[in-house]
Amino acid sequence: MARNEEFVKRALRFAVKVIRFTKTLPKERSFWVITDQLIRSSCSIGANMTEAGSASSKKDYINFYSHALKSANETVYWLNLLKELTPNSKIIDNLLKEAEEFCRILAASIITMKKNSKKI
Repeated sequence: MARNEEFVKRALRFAVKVIRFTKTLPKERSFWVITDQLIRSSCSIGANMTEAGSASSKKDYINFYSHALKSANETVYWLNLLKELTPNSKIIDNLLKEAEEFCRILAASIITMKKNSKKI
């Protein structure tokens, strides 16, 4: 359980980094939509993992993790879009790397949980 708590804290720190990064983006209308979506998806990763803690069943727990994975994938999309619009951004590259790692970890966790729930 301590491992999960640390993962949730990591997701929280990631969301904070994303929010701080978005404050540096141009104030043009086209960036508003992207910024809004990026903040929503990045914050949703940790929020769904936190909600999994009060899941009513193993299936419900897996569902929350699946939603977190979808949010992580969406975050990757928005970061890639920003990378196209603001090339040569080391910050975006670092955030992308971290979001992709969330995707891998969440996907592996879901696969493991599904395998383990079939054994029961």
